[in-house]
Amino acid sequence: MTQFFCAVLLGVVGTLWAAAAEAAPRVEHGTLQFDDVPLVAPSTALRVDAYLSGREAATLGWSPQGQLLIATRFGDTSQLHLVDRAGGARRQLTFAQEPVRYGTFCPDPARSAYLFLEDTGGDEKFQLFYQRVGEPAARMLTDGKSLNGAALWSNAGRTVAFSSTSRDGKSMDIDVVDPDGGALPRLVLAGDGAAWYALDWSPDDSKLLALKYLSSQESRLFVVDIETGEKHELEPGAAKTKISAAKFSRDGQGAFVISDRDSEFSQLRFVNFFNAQRTLISGHIAADVEDLAVSSDGHYLAYVSNEGGLSKLNLLDLLAHQDLTPPRLPAQGVMRALHFDAQSKRLAFSLSATAQPGDAYVLDLASNRVEAWTMSEAGAVDVAKFAFPRSTTFASFDRDGSRPREIPAFVYEPSSPGAHPVLIVLHGGEHGQFRPIFDPWIQYVVNELGFAVIAPNVRGSSGYGKTYAALGDGQLRDDAVKDIGALLVFIRAQAAFDADHIVIAGDSYGGYLALSALVNYGDRLRGGIDTAGIADFVGVLGGSQAFRRDELRREYGDERDPESRDYLRRISPLSSADRISKPMLIVQGANDPFVPASQAEELVYRLRNHGASVWYLLAGDEGREFQKRANRKALLETSAEFLTAVR
Repeated sequence: MTQFFCAVLLGVVGTLWAAAAEAAPRVEHGTLQFDDVPLVAPSTALRVDAYLSGREAATLGWSPQGQLLIATRFGDTSQLHLVDRAGGARRQLTFAQEPVRYGTFCPDPARSAYLFLEDTGGDEKFQLFYQRVGEPAARMLTDGKSLNGAALWSNAGRTVAFSSTSRDGKSMDIDVVDPDGGALPRLVLAGDGAAWYALDWSPDDSKLLALKYLSSQESRLFVVDIETGEKHELEPGAAKTKISAAKFSRDGQGAFVISDRDSEFSQLRFVNFFNAQRTLISGHIAADVEDLAVSSDGHYLAYVSNEGGLSKLNLLDLLAHQDLTPPRLPAQGVMRALHFDAQSKRLAFSLSATAQPGDAYVLDLASNRVEAWTMSEAGAVDVAKFAFPRSTTFASFDRDGSRPREIPAFVYEPSSPGAHPVLIVLHGGEHGQFRPIFDPWIQYVVNELGFAVIAPNVRGSSGYGKTYAALGDGQLRDDAVKDIGALLVFIRAQAAFDADHIVIAGDSYGGYLALSALVNYGDRLRGGIDTAGIADFVGVLGGSQAFRRDELRREYGDERDPESRDYLRRISPLSSADRISKPMLIVQGANDPFVPASQAEELVYRLRNHGASVWYLLAGDEGREFQKRANRKALLETSAEFLTAVR
């Protein structure tokens, strides 16, 4: 009887869903607006929820008492938690409605306090909060209106340096504040059309290492006196250089710096303050160094290299001048956030892998043993069935010297035989990089929908040297779109793929590439998913925040220059919207400070005006990314329904 009743009920629900899916008006569910989006099939919702039911944990640092500070989701958003030991229970510290993006403990054990950053609805106007452990509420240290970030405790734990636009709303300055002192933040360094970030305090807390960020491929490093504001540049030079990170040595004699100065890759060097001598540390690695940490006693240096998209941990005994051999990591994946504890005995880090959610791990230096301090659940899915990507390359349209230029890509394939439909996934950020981390959405597409997923790192992507990263700059941007054309040729030549059923998806800059591919290669695509994609470069540049505008002009071109403006207009998908005829899902956060929602709505209007089919999903309480679980669930359910409809 029960089985019969369930079958009848499912049949009724399926019939009602099918009827409702035929007519899809503009519908609001809380902060979400579904415009011409069919209802999601109940079976789709159940399957997507299983893949999203897991969680991940990110390492943020140590408390003075040796507890690990992490960010993980309990409920709808990511919040701060403390963990006392490997596999120990999580103690939740923050209970905000919005996701907490960053946290750091005061190194002074007498304070037992921490800082964190929080914005509103994804608007990226982060405010800095201060809270003592056990107190019921946090205190805002900033004005509630400005954009703030990069908060950094002094070594003594009395003062915090952070970046802020509070002075004039346009410049990204560096301020300092004593959270318990009662005084307002004090200006240390005034921005001058670039964004400034504090990277490290000197051992005596009298100076800062400060980064002048000009673009994702250009920055400069300065030593700044806290009292006077005087600064001098470390390693000045005329050549454009990208500096990724820097830390003072514990004796104050110099700094460890990650930069691509005089190198194809970002390398780790020690720069002596007094004689300007540079000592190359990572010269044996032909790959980018991404992160570093120095133990408080000056004994150990840890750094991470990005080798083919996978992370490798490197460890150096600075006293013995000897490379150490760290233990094998629990899985091949991507490491982030290196943190030594106050006693210089343990190194914490985050690690995310294909079939393993991101978790916090600790390396005990004495035993050379790694333990998982968090054990995040993957959800109601069998990770043993997850598809592992293979790394491959495909030939593009041009040549690299005497050979065809090879474009790297990761390929996920279903376990079943046959020619599979393909979803092309394009990463965000002009100089971003797709990397094989834990991604339940990709696994859903492969395992439940039967798609092969191909994630190319087209020219302009990081991780393959600065020459490769520069190939898509300025008026070479069309060449990155041509790489996608070459990928379509590659797909057609592979028996494992169904070249007549290809869908393309991307977010932010990847959304621009997806839209441009639909403009230029629409006859070879079934449809596209655009999440916060750049549809109008001139509009993005002209409407960007003042401190970020020059940075974006260095990245994409200066819209004030007539020649550059004409080029940006020509390559903007809005200018060629009439050439997009295939079905589209367009997704946008209403509070996105980079790509305004008005661009997405204008694109929807132009596409529909010439008869194209468009599903439009707008989240009123999100920005560039969908951070809240309920919103992300709606996004992925809608995306799954779209892929099913167009395959």
